[in-house]
Amino acid sequence: MTPGQNRWKDFPDYIIGITREIWEDRGVATLNRYYGADIPVRSPMGIQRGNRAVIASTMATIHEFPDRELLAEDVIWSEHATGLLSSHRLLTRATHTADGQFGPATGRRWVVRVIADCAAQGETIVDEWLVRDYGGIVRQLGMEPRAFAAAIIAREGGPAAAVRPFLPEADIDGPYRGKGNDNPWGLRLEALLGRIMDKDFAAIHAEYDRAVIGEYPGAATAVGREAATAFWLGLRSSFPNAAFRIHHRIGMDGGMMPPRAAVRWSLDGLHEGWGRFGAPTGARVHVMGISHAEFGPFGPAGVSLRREYTLFDEIAIWKQILLHEGEA
Repeated sequence: MTPGQNRWKDFPDYIIGITREIWEDRGVATLNRYYGADIPVRSPMGIQRGNRAVIASTMATIHEFPDRELLAEDVIWSEHATGLLSSHRLLTRATHTADGQFGPATGRRWVVRVIADCAAQGETIVDEWLVRDYGGIVRQLGMEPRAFAAAIIAREGGPAAAVRPFLPEADIDGPYRGKGNDNPWGLRLEALLGRIMDKDFAAIHAEYDRAVIGEYPGAATAVGREAATAFWLGLRSSFPNAAFRIHHRIGMDGGMMPPRAAVRWSLDGLHEGWGRFGAPTGARVHVMGISHAEFGPFGPAGVSLRREYTLFDEIAIWKQILLHEGEA
């Protein structure tokens, strides 16, 4: 890749570099160059279309959190037929110093993870899927996700007028229609998530390291197999019959990192079980999730999942549940 006429040493350097230039260096106008004019940006809360929408939301976030930093943890990437793919995981931290979408300024600090899947052509991002840990931000600002989702609905005019979170039938086509690569580490994570979502939670004890560390929504850290099992069980039991789908996977070796993988997935179905999201409501819910994993040598077969990073947006899930209750 030679975006910027060799300005960037490689694709991860480009992804990390433009993120810093846009946010921390206040180069918001560079989104006119780095993001396609008609780019679809999908997140659990909905779809933005075009770089003008991205510019507007970026400015609003900088206003509310002027000291926000975006610290790259990893860029898992691959080539595809017409460009390059990245799954960029970062830690972002800030102080809530101005009024905005999270309410009156609290002066509180927060730190959460974000994962962005992007397809690039040349020096331009042309497709994006973005999952932020909004539940982690809300909790660190002193609120609860369910109550915050209810406040969003009220602010948007109530259940009849509120903006609907992302649903696959409302998706729009972008230029990238691929599924990632066939690297064995991506295939391994895909198969493991498939077993877990098929209620085979014993797969966690078989495949995860005893010292696994999981980083999960709500800015939560889980240590060990039992804690990882509790996380996945809590999600799946809320939507026990929801359809699980893998949408994208990238596996890779190298980059002075352990073997690792990125998988974007979804659950789509009814909220009909007791679990992470409380009493069953029958709401139709779509969960957009992204998981990253790093592998090591200590499993029963000489391989184990040692680090896991899984994100979904609790606020978007609660919003779907509450909208269903308000319309029932």
